[in-house]
Amino acid sequence: MKSVYIESHGGPEVLTHGERPDPVIGPDEVNIRIRACALNRLDTYTRAGLRGMRKEFPPPLILGGDSAGEVVEVGGQVHGLKVGDRVVINPRTTCGSCTYCTSGQDELCATSKMLGSAIDGSYAEHIKLVATNVHSLEPGVSFDEAAALPTTFLPVWSILVRRAKLQPSETVLVLSASAGVGTAAIQVAKNVIGARVIATTSTQEKANKAKELGADEVIDYTQEDIATRVKELTNGQGVDVVVDHVGSEFFQAAYSSLKPGGRYGNCGITTGYKAELQLGLMFTKHLTVFGVFMGSKQDMQDIVDMLNQRKIVPVVHQAFPLEQAQDAHHMMESRNFFGKLVLNP
Repeated sequence: MKSVYIESHGGPEVLTHGERPDPVIGPDEVNIRIRACALNRLDTYTRAGLRGMRKEFPPPLILGGDSAGEVVEVGGQVHGLKVGDRVVINPRTTCGSCTYCTSGQDELCATSKMLGSAIDGSYAEHIKLVATNVHSLEPGVSFDEAAALPTTFLPVWSILVRRAKLQPSETVLVLSASAGVGTAAIQVAKNVIGARVIATTSTQEKANKAKELGADEVIDYTQEDIATRVKELTNGQGVDVVVDHVGSEFFQAAYSSLKPGGRYGNCGITTGYKAELQLGLMFTKHLTVFGVFMGSKQDMQDIVDMLNQRKIVPVVHQAFPLEQAQDAHHMMESRNFFGKLVLNP
């Protein structure tokens, strides 16, 4: 099958478009013909061997986690899926048998693996996967949209719905509205919960797109101080929840923008790992700071339900043919886009 894989770490030039063996499924697995796979920062870190993603070669590694396509083969122990079903994939696999998995806290599974970093992923014509990681799509959902769903909406759902319990009467600050997580957070906060949304971004064009998605106000952080502007927009009170997927660069401004009882959820570190936490502010204002990696299997089912109902619609900036994966990675690293980048095998 045609795939995009790496045999060494480096820049986009190490991405090789070539043949890899077709997958052979087990009794509890399905074979999926991939129609779309979405890029994530994890893909670029894995390719470059950065941020803990360095690995030994050989064997080659097929990159890519988020994907959608059609079931073409079903294992003998699989129920509820059949050949021809349109599906989206949960890219995070778990053991299914540890205490966390059996208690519904599978996001804490210590032996979980991500497609495209720990095991072969979805930059390919086919992928095999255990059937419990596969979810059915309604006919009206495009493969590009579905592929853009998991790694952006899973942590957002976990932060806003399950952990922070954002309410319709509350206000959320979404950092970097143009990224996949930012566009997801705006939609979940506004379309699912009905909260007030303040977003940040870097250009007027991106600000306009954020407002089209549902942001009530947008702060251009290249022109305005985030903390000062948040206080102006909230009559000095601050926000109830922060969604942070960028890390250190905006931590101080966003953290200081929380009102008493505020909740700060982080799910990414694209601008850096380290930030200074003001503990005095934490206990005097009763603040909660927590981290989320992805989400649970139930979270995945919940966001697929929202997708099928069209309450959330992942934003796709551009789709590339699979053989142009290098171009897609160059665009990913340029950050000159709004939403998600997708490959079509």
